[in-house]
Amino acid sequence: MSAPVPDVSIILPCAGLATRFGAPYAKELHCLAPGVTILDRSLETVVELAKSGLAVRVVVVFGPHKLDTVKYLARYAGTFQLVFVYQDDEAEPGLDGAIRCALPMTRGAVALVLPDIVVSSVGSLRDALRQTDVTGWSVVAAKERDPAVLRQMGALTVAGRNGAVIVEAAAEKPADPAGFNALWGIVAVAETQAHRLPEVARRDAASPLAGARALMVERIVNYNTTEG
Repeated sequence: MSAPVPDVSIILPCAGLATRFGAPYAKELHCLAPGVTILDRSLETVVELAKSGLAVRVVVVFGPHKLDTVKYLARYAGTFQLVFVYQDDEAEPGLDGAIRCALPMTRGAVALVLPDIVVSSVGSLRDALRQTDVTGWSVVAAKERDPAVLRQMGALTVAGRNGAVIVEAAAEKPADPAGFNALWGIVAVAETQAHRLPEVARRDAASPLAGARALMVERIVNYNTTEG
């Protein structure tokens, strides 16, 4: 029997080496509390989305060194649909390559959720996906002024406009973070624009996030840094 067509799809890239994390195991499996890993925390927004009644497909991008993560994700098999895609890092390197690997398996609006990033509001993903019907693109973001942090993240310039917060500029891990005042933790995009999602993770391409609606949360933690 074929799998049901999802209402929304989540790309979960788990093929990275996380050399900065410095542990002998996958960073997303690091325990934050008994029985709770970073991956569990990052997926809280996705679990909330599935509980809202939407059919959710999570496309997990993995490499040969992440079989423990694949096994761990079995606990979510009854919560949302899981699809696993192998990333050949030579043919499709980096985060943008992981996104390209996953896109053929997505249907509906698409969100990029990173397994080492935790946002403070579990309902933010649902709200971001709703905004794609209006603006095409949306981000879950938090204010940030520390240039060291902005250099390691997807940096944004956000400003209030007509009662909403709008992304005026965006860059992936900018060498010069001057002028940026926020960072994104989740990106959501309408199905018609999903083919451009890899550009979000590229330093050598203009970001498609300019003009996106930003849903601001109190905190976004990146556990792939010493600060996290």
